[in-house]
Amino acid sequence: MQYLAFFLQDNPMPSVAGAAMAIVVIVLIVILVCLAIILIPFGFILKKAGFSPWLTLINIVPLGTLILLYVLAFSTWNVVPAPPPVWQQPPHPPFPPQA
Repeated sequence: MQYLAFFLQDNPMPSVAGAAMAIVVIVLIVILVCLAIILIPFGFILKKAGFSPWLTLINIVPLGTLILLYVLAFSTWNVVPAPPPVWQQPPHPPFPPQA
């Protein structure tokens, strides 16, 4: 990042500065999309496991994902059992008589 700031200070071509700033914006957008791809599923997993979804912010810290996976793997999940299905498949009809 310091090279970008140094490059933008002494710039003979203004179009290069615009291109460099566009690349910075695109990289920031890609980073935010990657964070969303990781954080949103972890939030749903933590919510289903009975934890606070805010624990997903641990993923931003280096090695935080590994720590969170160990917490999930070795903790007791406070999950309510699923209710039995209301609709059940009817039994198969009997086989026709064999002659």
